Amino acid sequence: MRKRIYLMRPSIGLEEIKEIKKVLYSKFLTEGKVTYQFEKLVSQYTHAKYAIATTSATTALHSIFQCMDVKGKNILVSDFTFPATALAIIQAGGRPILVDVDRYSMNITREIVDDVLNQSIEFITPVSLFGNPLRPDFYNLRKRGIKIIEDGATNLGTKVNNKFVGSLADATCFSFHPRKIVTTGEGGMITTNCKKLEQKIRSFKTFGKKGTKFVCVGTNYKLSDIQSAVGIAQMRKIEKIIRKRIQQAKIYNELLSKIDFIEPQRPNMKSRHTYQSYTCIVKKQNLRNKIIKKLSQKNIESQIGTYALHCLPVFRKTPKIGNLTNSEFLYKNSISLPLHEEVTVDEQEFVCKTIRNV
Repeated sequence: MRKRIYLMRPSIGLEEIKEIKKVLYSKFLTEGKVTYQFEKLVSQYTHAKYAIATTSATTALHSIFQCMDVKGKNILVSDFTFPATALAIIQAGGRPILVDVDRYSMNITREIVDDVLNQSIEFITPVSLFGNPLRPDFYNLRKRGIKIIEDGATNLGTKVNNKFVGSLADATCFSFHPRKIVTTGEGGMITTNCKKLEQKIRSFKTFGKKGTKFVCVGTNYKLSDIQSAVGIAQMRKIEKIIRKRIQQAKIYNELLSKIDFIEPQRPNMKSRHTYQSYTCIVKKQNLRNKIIKKLSQKNIESQIGTYALHCLPVFRKTPKIGNLTNSEFLYKNSISLPLHEEVTVDEQEFVCKTIRNV
């Protein structure tokens, strides 16, 4: 049997080990100046005024929702997403309302929102998936007084009209899980241009503390300097990682163009897709799971794209608008293929040959 072809392998080397050693030798291991340095690197990179580190993208979202006071309020949220997006709304006392996505970009669009928007909606949580950003016109909803809290967990480095995701919404979250383009093992980051929100979140994530006083209800979502040391080393090579992934995606595009029953996620116009995941639609019904099984038999890792929330038991009673047919179709027919710096062209060819022969 061929060696295992992993779905994702983080780009980790001596640079990360060197930065971790500095923290260990300092003997200051909790959140401190190294985490603040990591935050600064992310804010500078995304061109957002502020960046706040958290323990995960989920706790980042929870912090945003809590500090934007969504309790009792309706929030439109993409149905095609990982459950954490809606769970964070519920944890903060908000009321998620599930809406459909575009079948080909796999993201929510302005047209979808315009069709369902009413006076009861103050917040929208779009999910920009797999490195594919939202369309530029989506952010114009802010001009109508709608607050946009973007789940950009997969989209650090993605650009819209040459502007980075993280600088366009009222607040954005990113993930540093090992499947993301850059990682800290586990971790998250919030970006915003609002100083008042930044101050609220910093207090909330450190037990409600402001200065030396505990002034409000809070929790502990601090990111350790050990994890942030990894993040610093990762941020120094993020553009190199992205360039490699775009190059590999082009190879997949060419190989899969010869297979008529599979189609890659369509990048939005005037954007930079970073391919955090190389996700495709299997156009023949009931074939996706057979492909996953066949790939596994050949020692190749793959995974479904993500979930249609309304199909999951925990969200069966969650309000929704429309039939969510695109989201459900993608849940049942999308697949993510191996993509990372260790994947060779030969292995990409083997993956596509295995798919073609299913």
